[in-house]
Amino acid sequence: MNSSVQLYNLQERYADAFAKTFTIVFLAVIIISINGVFVYIFFRSSIFYNDPRYILYIHLVINDMLMVCLSVTLFVMSFAWQNVPFPFCVTLLIVAATAHKNTPLTLAGMAVERYIAICKPLHHHQICTCVRRTNILISLIWGVGVIPGLNDLIVIVIVRPLSVFKTVALCSSATLYNTPYHAELSKFTLGLYTSVVWVILVFTYCQVLIAARRASADKSSAKKAQSTILLHGAQLLLCMLSYITPVLDKIFLPLVTDQQKKISFFNYLLTNIVPRLLTPLIYGVRDKHFYNHMKGFYLCKLPFVKSYLRPALSELSSVRH
Repeated sequence: MNSSVQLYNLQERYADAFAKTFTIVFLAVIIISINGVFVYIFFRSSIFYNDPRYILYIHLVINDMLMVCLSVTLFVMSFAWQNVPFPFCVTLLIVAATAHKNTPLTLAGMAVERYIAICKPLHHHQICTCVRRTNILISLIWGVGVIPGLNDLIVIVIVRPLSVFKTVALCSSATLYNTPYHAELSKFTLGLYTSVVWVILVFTYCQVLIAARRASADKSSAKKAQSTILLHGAQLLLCMLSYITPVLDKIFLPLVTDQQKKISFFNYLLTNIVPRLLTPLIYGVRDKHFYNHMKGFYLCKLPFVKSYLRPALSELSSVRH
C-alpha cells in the first residue's frame, strides 16, 4: 500500500514537472520566434541599423531574448540538473541578473534620446545620431547592469570559504545568495535602479510635455515623443512585475495552501516571461517603419497570410493612418 502511494506521488510529481517545463519552453519558443522576426527585420534594412533609436530598441529585444533563454534554462535545470557546479551556476546567475537590469536601463536611454530630439534639437544631431556613441551607451548599460551580480559574487567570496566554489548546488539565487548581506544588498540595488530609472522617465516626460505645449510648428512630433515616453513607462511597469513576484506569492499562497506550487508557477509566468513578449511587441508594432517592414515580411514569406490575413492587415494599416 505504501509503495503504491509513493509510486503515485512520484508519477504525479513527474507529470507536474513535465507540464510546467513544456509550458515554459513552449512560451519561450514563441517569444524568441516573434522577437527573432524583429531582429531579422532590423538587420535587413539600413534605415534601422544606422539609426541609434532603433539600435537601442533592438538591443532591448535581444536582451529580452537572452533573459528568456537564461530564465527558462535555470527553470528547467531546477528539475533536470539539481547538482550544478558552483562556478557555472554563479556565471549563469550573473548574466541573467545583468540582462534583467539592462531592460529598465535601456528604456531610460531611449527616453533620454527622445527628450534630446524634442527639447534639444540642435544637439540631437551631435549627440544621438552617431552609431559609435550608441554602442558606447550600450556598453555602459551592460557595465552598470553587471554591478549587482558582481556585488553578490564579492559577498560570497568575503562571507564564505573559497572551497564553496568546488561544491555543487541547486542553481537558483535563493539557494546561492541566502545570506542577510545579500538580502540587504538586493533591496538597496533594487531601490536604487528603480528610482533612478523612474526619475529619468518622469523628468523626460515632463520636459517633453512642456515642449509640446510651447511648440507652434511641430506639435505632432512633440506629442508623439510624449506618447513614446509614456509607452516606455508602461514597458517599465511590465518589466517591474518581476520585482513583485515574492509579494504576490506572500499574498496568494496562504489563501490556497493546496495549490501553492501552481500559484507560484503562474506568478512566475505572469511576471517574468509574458512581459518579455509584450514590451518589444508593443513598441515594434506601434512604430510605422517597423510595422510596414513586418507586414511586408509576413506577406512575402508566409503564403497563408496572403490569402487570409492580407485584408485584416490592410484594414489595420488604414486605421493606423
